[in-house]
Amino acid sequence: MDVNVAAAAACAIAGLGVGLTAAIAFRWSEREQARSGTGGKNSSTGSGSRPGASAAPGQEPPLPPGVDTVLSVLRSCAIVLGEADEVVKASSAAYAMGLVRGGAMAVEQMLSLARATRRDGEIRQVELEVPRPGAARAAEPLAVSVRVAPLGSRLVLVLVEDLTERRRVEAVRRDFVANVSHELKTPVGALSLLSEAVADASDDPEAVQRFAGRMQIEATRLASLVQEIIDLSRVQDDQLLMDPEPVPVDELIAEAIDRCRQPAAAKQILIAAGGIGGLYLHGNRGQLAAALGNLVENAVNYSPPRTRVAIATRRISSAAALGEADGELIEISVTDQGIGISEKDRERVFERFYRVDPARSRATGGTGLGLSIVKHVAASHGGTVSVWSVEGQGSTFTVRLPAGQAPAPEQSTPDTHATATTHLPAPEARP
Repeated sequence: MDVNVAAAAACAIAGLGVGLTAAIAFRWSEREQARSGTGGKNSSTGSGSRPGASAAPGQEPPLPPGVDTVLSVLRSCAIVLGEADEVVKASSAAYAMGLVRGGAMAVEQMLSLARATRRDGEIRQVELEVPRPGAARAAEPLAVSVRVAPLGSRLVLVLVEDLTERRRVEAVRRDFVANVSHELKTPVGALSLLSEAVADASDDPEAVQRFAGRMQIEATRLASLVQEIIDLSRVQDDQLLMDPEPVPVDELIAEAIDRCRQPAAAKQILIAAGGIGGLYLHGNRGQLAAALGNLVENAVNYSPPRTRVAIATRRISSAAALGEADGELIEISVTDQGIGISEKDRERVFERFYRVDPARSRATGGTGLGLSIVKHVAASHGGTVSVWSVEGQGSTFTVRLPAGQAPAPEQSTPDTHATATTHLPAPEARP
């Protein structure tokens, strides 16, 4: 009996020892894990490499490995939000667009999406309109696409892409298609009706002649519209020319004057050219001739009878005109004494199919594409076009293009400007 008691006591003592040893080992293991976890947090905060680790008070939550590098090369605005909706990481574009201010998300709709994604882990994508940074409330908002996704277990990634320019281009394209359809439909419909009228009046030579004249006018208008659409399609990308050539400015002016000679004579409008002769541009002769011809034609069409249209040329410094590196520009100004352009219309005269006076444009056969072509030709040649105008006093359209060099003597062409127009003193510049 004593032996059994002794054995039981020995077993109890052994079990107590094992239990104490296990408890000590468990406590030691917990302490080591806690110690290694703290060290991991501190080191990962510095390198941003431990996913899902919580930050110590006053420290930013770490980013998963490689995320910082990926965000830096994204074209979209990138914002990483922490558990308390604080901004952990944001690209410079996010600050520029006004999406982040003072270390916090400034757009409540995006913040709501981030919170919902943090709750359920679902990826969300929506399109929103946000105010422009630093603009008045009446200003047109920015159109953006927002994609929100979980980043690890605690962070949320918000990607924002600016769709404003894409929306504008799409709107311009839709308007262009609608306007082209309308503009083509008008002369085509007129030709159809006039042809029926000619067929019905086959026994009346006078009526046939009258209708045939109208058909010729509509056919000319249709051909002009188609040609301007073709010209616009060639220059609308505003890409710089690949193979420019020297183009004499005097010859461009002579062609523009000759193009408008008949309508100007019918209205007794004097077209005078002055300024510096012998200047050259570097570009596409056909495009430059079309642009200058459109400006002179508009000046004649919108001027009352017995007035004057002046074309002036001069050489200026690009540093003074555009604030760029010093260089030389050729400035060509076309001034009329016409109806002028109101302030609200001056901002839109270079838009496609926009007309200051639609009734007058249709009466003169205008398509509303001339000034748009001028704008794109100037851009594709590395230049600009501007307008000064006062209602009732007239307008001045000014094209500034980089100066070119005259060709070698064996390639030079005779100057025909003296036979096509009379040089007069340059008109007084308008403010």
